[in-house]
Amino acid sequence: QVQLVESGGGLVQPGGSLRLSCAASGSIFSFTATGWYRQAPGKQRELVARITRGGMTNYGDSVKGRFTISRDNAKNTLYLQMNSLKPEDTAVYYCHVDYGLGPPFGSWGQGTQVNVSS
Repeated sequence: QVQLVESGGGLVQPGGSLRLSCAASGSIFSFTATGWYRQAPGKQRELVARITRGGMTNYGDSVKGRFTISRDNAKNTLYLQMNSLKPEDTAVYYCHVDYGLGPPFGSWGQGTQVNVSS
């Protein structure tokens, strides 16, 4: 299994932007899908954004129109551009590689904390 390392989290004011990165130890984009999930305190982990091997994307309803997932195949890196951030976006964000069985199976990064607060 590949190793995943997220970065880019931090504290941002409402309405601000952040870009998360997920660096993989090897090629990951030939697998079923890669994506971002998040987990807020006391809540279940939820899908933020996902991109399939073929390039199709889907987003959680709460982030549609604000977040964009992308990838750089040459760098084995997955990105999440987050705009118009809201306090309810506060969570730990996890990078995920789906080998075909979907979460909770697959590879997970250690997570990066995003705090949206004034």
